[in-house]
Amino acid sequence: MPTDPRLTQFHQSAEKVFAHLLSEFSKLQTGRASAALVETVSVEAYGQRQPLKAIAGISIQDSKTIVIQAWDRTIMGDIERALQAGDLGGSVQNDGTVIRIILPAMTQERREQLVKVVSKLAEEARISLRQQRQASHDAIKQDKDEDVRDTLLKELQKAVDDMNAKIDTLKKSKEEELMKV
Repeated sequence: MPTDPRLTQFHQSAEKVFAHLLSEFSKLQTGRASAALVETVSVEAYGQRQPLKAIAGISIQDSKTIVIQAWDRTIMGDIERALQAGDLGGSVQNDGTVIRIILPAMTQERREQLVKVVSKLAEEARISLRQQRQASHDAIKQDKDEDVRDTLLKELQKAVDDMNAKIDTLKKSKEEELMKV
């Protein structure tokens, strides 16, 4: 682990970028039901907007069905409206006690669209990483000791290359997961 605070700052920022990318990838529908698809849906309840996971329990009934049980039945309609507005690609059914989201089978066209989304998200992560790299690079360039500066710049570039490789690996695995029938 780097001891220079500028490199440490870069590593922390890069890990945040990677964690955000993981979180975005988890929200993509891969043909299997996942709580991550709905837990961040914003619901207008009790006079304010809240994430669904704060006001309801979310469980997976089977590979195509997400079950949402509100902790307060008076907000079931609010949750249902938010899910329908969220355009999750599935049918929302409210039976009065729980809400079920039944996800359709993935079509080849939808899979190809999601692969494009994955590529776009990965590119956004790389852009963010480049911005973090530039900030660290500018801070290191101000160092008066040329040897230290050169060493730190090489370490910074190595860290950028390593993180880009992690992003590429994650992107490839997500694309394979999406294309699996």
